Amino acid sequence: MSKEVMSTSFDTQLTALNHVTRRRLLLTLLRAKAQNDLPVDVDQLEYDTAEHSFRLSMHHVHLPKLHDYGFVDANLDRFSVTTGPRFPEITPLLELLDANRDLLPDDLL
Repeated sequence: MSKEVMSTSFDTQLTALNHVTRRRLLLTLLRAKAQNDLPVDVDQLEYDTAEHSFRLSMHHVHLPKLHDYGFVDANLDRFSVTTGPRFPEITPLLELLDANRDLLPDDLL
């Protein structure tokens, strides 16, 4: 009896990356994982809005979306995040973005 392995589609990965806040978080997780520095405190991320708006959008929009995709595991009590079970599936795309950030549009991050 074979077990089919479902992987995250490329469109889903792009959807996860289509907001700068999620890109910043996922790239921060990529670097933190490489340095064995997990979990990441969400408050350490850069943000362009008021702190209250940032925390609300992270709590109600961005973290749930990334969690549903399996890319992050969030501890909302401590407002910290670690990599989720499907993080390895988006890692190649994150590495590509990170390695070529100087060649990409300024609004990448």
